[in-house]
Amino acid sequence: MKIKLGAKDCLIVVDVQNDFCPGGRLAVQKGDEIVPPVNALAKGFDNVVLTQDWHPPGHQSFATSHPGRKPFDSIRLAYGEQILWPDHCVQGSDGAALHKDLSIPHAQLVIRKGFHKEVDSYSAFLEADRKTRTGLEGYLDERGIERVFLCGLATDFCVAWTALDARKLKYDALVVEDACRAIDTQGSLAAAWERMTKAGVRRMQSGEIA
Repeated sequence: MKIKLGAKDCLIVVDVQNDFCPGGRLAVQKGDEIVPPVNALAKGFDNVVLTQDWHPPGHQSFATSHPGRKPFDSIRLAYGEQILWPDHCVQGSDGAALHKDLSIPHAQLVIRKGFHKEVDSYSAFLEADRKTRTGLEGYLDERGIERVFLCGLATDFCVAWTALDARKLKYDALVVEDACRAIDTQGSLAAAWERMTKAGVRRMQSGEIA
């Protein structure tokens, strides 16, 4: 059966930014391919939220902030294990900007995450310390949203973390697979889908929407 959208549904478009697209500092393979399907998908929603990674220079998640470390090393920080990344999505940079062809003029909210220098943030709801809230939950609750659809970059990191937190917060959560792309390093995509499936996140295609 086709899924009918209504006033209690919201599309969350995760991190469709230049640094996560080909040519960017932390590019997801074929990440730019999702822009047309995301634009088409968004037209069916009254409620759309965009997210942006928005790091200050010298962010703790950057390998350059830890002498002797290189990108994709893993270290222990106060809040737990942290993968170190190339400098990316630095506030105000072209890399942090949304992809130029992303066209969702009716989006009502942009959630910027990862702007606290000492804490990374994959989820659009909670930062990596699992305590600091972004405010997205309050916004959705005020709007009466009950079901969230997710798309964007990358499936196995920011999309998955956002979907998992959505379920913990009791929203119905659906990931639109053809409007996402993954990093898929060391089995991360399969592991993410396993966690999401166990949490009750639904895996779907954009063609399933009426």
